[in-house]
Amino acid sequence: MPSHNSSKDASPEDVPFLVTDPELIPSRRYYDEKFFELERERLWPKVWQMACRLEEIPQPGDWVEYRNLDKSVIVTRTREGVKAFNNACRHRGVQLVTGRGNSGSQGFICPFHGWRFAPDGKNTFVYAREIFSEDKLTPDQVDLVPVRVEEWAGCAFINFDENAAPLLESLGPVVQRLNSRNVDRLKVDWWESAVLPVNWKLAMEAFMEGYHVMRTHPQLHLLAAPGLGWQSDNVGPSGPKGTKARIQSAQDYACNTIRYLARLHAGMAGMVDAFEVNVAETLHDMELPEGDFGAMAQAFYGRLNQEITDMGRRRGLPMFDLNQVAMEQKFNAVEYMFPHFFLLPMFSAMSSYRIRPLTPETCLFEIWALKLCPESEERPVPVAPTPRAHDDPGFPEIPRQDYSNLPLQQLGLHAGGFDHMILSKQYEGLISNYQRLIDGYLGGTAPDKLARAAHVVNSGYDAPIADIGF
Repeated sequence: MPSHNSSKDASPEDVPFLVTDPELIPSRRYYDEKFFELERERLWPKVWQMACRLEEIPQPGDWVEYRNLDKSVIVTRTREGVKAFNNACRHRGVQLVTGRGNSGSQGFICPFHGWRFAPDGKNTFVYAREIFSEDKLTPDQVDLVPVRVEEWAGCAFINFDENAAPLLESLGPVVQRLNSRNVDRLKVDWWESAVLPVNWKLAMEAFMEGYHVMRTHPQLHLLAAPGLGWQSDNVGPSGPKGTKARIQSAQDYACNTIRYLARLHAGMAGMVDAFEVNVAETLHDMELPEGDFGAMAQAFYGRLNQEITDMGRRRGLPMFDLNQVAMEQKFNAVEYMFPHFFLLPMFSAMSSYRIRPLTPETCLFEIWALKLCPESEERPVPVAPTPRAHDDPGFPEIPRQDYSNLPLQQLGLHAGGFDHMILSKQYEGLISNYQRLIDGYLGGTAPDKLARAAHVVNSGYDAPIADIGF
């Protein structure tokens, strides 16, 4: 199957508002119609997109619709495995499904003229077949058009480009980091979404750096572990002070860290699971080395990791050894997978984000809380939520704080005299790295270079500006 859109004639000169200085990001990339249309044409048809969690389609015949801009895909579980198809009847192009469901014994039925398709995409019925020329009803013309689909992290990913590298090869080292944490065995605890009045890239960038924590999330900044440089240092009379001056003993450190984890759990309603906070609460009086914050952290988290591992196994969770994984695989508290997917590990649980463009200045932002569950536990099938307004007070505290800033940023980008963002080359580099990878797609960079660049870009928040190879 050929690629839907070819960029073989593209070149960097075709890309408006190209990133020419990696520390400066042109503001019009976040609202310019031409730039948005180039993303639609040259980016989204060529990248792996997280289409659904496999939990959404647990039984043969189950299907969900994945939509991004004008493309709609059926992702379905068959007896032979998960498959994906363009969501259009081969007769006159009518969309076959919306939402989710089960194809049952009759498969997919076109609501217009009744053509039918088996779960594997094969056409099984053409009404009044004799009125058509037989040479127009060959399988290649009447079967549903397949879309590439591959699985990882408990999710199905789709790609319209037949020539793109396989999923795991495209993702790179992040796969090993997260596989070590049993990412494929996580289950949905809850799932929420919001329509944000911002460009899809802007929505992602709030989660690519921790520089905003001091002002946007002061409740976390005040409890941040000391010794982390700018994140927890005193910031003067105009902003909240860090914790270093307030921690006078090892017991202070333990109590402060427990409060931080409890606040992070409450603020995210995920990422740190409730049972993990409960385990931490038992460590208030543990003995820690005095005077050295690094030694305190190593001792405290080493004990906490072991206690969570032991408790998780007693509860029947498919639990990995947290301390062993910490030694073998360095991970980031926010892991980004180009172009639109995040996983946020801490201990055994994770949060997850997926962002999809709607218009140049609106996007759909989804949040999952994921956790390990006993293999024998029956779980409800997760169903896509109805999107809320971005300022709905029902969202957890931390994303609600982020959502409050983003619309103001979108408006500010239109202000006169604001031509570009200024990035910290040390801590806001992920923003620059992925933006330059977008330019690579829009400008027709060779696929092998794009794949190598993605391995650099698929990293964690607070990453420095990096050489992505072009």
